[in-house]
Amino acid sequence: MATSFSLLFLCSFFLIVSSSIAKTTPPPKALLLPVSKDPKTLQYVTQVSQRTPLIPIKLTVDLGGDYMWVNCERGYASSTYRPAPCDSAPCRLLNTTSCTTECYSAPRPDCYNNTCSHNPSNTVANAGTSGQLGADVFKIHATDGKNVLPSVTVPRLYFVCGTNFIEAGLAGGVTGMAGLGRTGASLPAQLSSYFKFERKFALCLSSSARSSGVVFFGNGPYSFLPNVDASASLTYTPLVINPVTESGFVGDASPKYFIGVRSIKINEKRVPIKESLLSIDAEGYGGTTISTVDPYTVLESSIYRAVVGAFVKAMPKNVEKVANVAPFGACFSSKNIGSTRLGPAVPSIDLVLQSENVYWRIFGANSMVEAKKGVLCLGFVEARKDFRPRFSVVIGGKQIEDNLLQFDVSRSRLGFSSSLLGRSTTCANFNFTSTS
Repeated sequence: MATSFSLLFLCSFFLIVSSSIAKTTPPPKALLLPVSKDPKTLQYVTQVSQRTPLIPIKLTVDLGGDYMWVNCERGYASSTYRPAPCDSAPCRLLNTTSCTTECYSAPRPDCYNNTCSHNPSNTVANAGTSGQLGADVFKIHATDGKNVLPSVTVPRLYFVCGTNFIEAGLAGGVTGMAGLGRTGASLPAQLSSYFKFERKFALCLSSSARSSGVVFFGNGPYSFLPNVDASASLTYTPLVINPVTESGFVGDASPKYFIGVRSIKINEKRVPIKESLLSIDAEGYGGTTISTVDPYTVLESSIYRAVVGAFVKAMPKNVEKVANVAPFGACFSSKNIGSTRLGPAVPSIDLVLQSENVYWRIFGANSMVEAKKGVLCLGFVEARKDFRPRFSVVIGGKQIEDNLLQFDVSRSRLGFSSSLLGRSTTCANFNFTSTS
């Protein structure tokens, strides 16, 4: 939910973006980007086409990111790049009053006079810098939810210029980040505005580094082979607003997506934790958010200890606990752990939501990590203890793989499928063969 300030300029921004929509063909009802898992960094990477002439750009997907940023220091060249003038609607949409009045070099995308500036950040490496806001041509595939359709073009998609400094730590070949967060400048917001479809998108990450998952922009169906429409059986829970940004500004809501987890169960038995930590306090601390830049779920220390202890206790007695493999705190010999179509046969973990009957169940395929041959570890990690963690629960990439998540910003709700393995399909089973 944007602040009143952002909403005031969102309409102006949408008018700017929408004014250049091509009238020659009907707009698509949905769009898609393939997303692959980098095996070295465990980042989720997509590729877009940008600029004139078009070139492919690899970006790390940041579910809670404010906007797209691209490293412009690597010889950005385009005949269609347009800087965003100071105090223009796109600048105000980002709640930035920063303005570069004089740039001490020849004009280029990261250095124009009288252009609004912002601070792009690498949320993987926790690094930030200064940059300028601009727009350029952006090309993306359309979809009917079942197939890849011909590509469509956005003449002006706004992004922030980054530098070599904040590119460090990203997966090989990646030169920026694709922000999908709850802002007016994120990719979902800009694309839904331009093509005039509902403000919603769905994320389905593949657990395999050898095959791609997908991000859908727009409504379903979201179909996966063999003929499974995963959007037909979603469970819904409200999206919760955190009214405080990570920088601590009250009233400027966090771009991240939060859900109202009320308790945690293991094998349907409630884990004894301080449940007040699961609520967001007046300073924006606590609560449960979802992340694609954290490879594993991160838990506040007391919650982590309680969950690990309960999980170890619930494991079958014939399963041997072995030496831990960093960064995990509970590892087991796989010798006596059976397997099911939902992964290793281990205790289930439930995130209980608005009622005892609404919960997100995490099965073995999403809870266990093969840390080394013959050793399976609980894929949850402890938050740093040298400072107070911002959030009590951060649901990480491993736990959302092969789950369809639909972020319906227009209705402020999250739809989730639980593991698609239970329906004999995966996020890698979308038909990426183009019909064009």
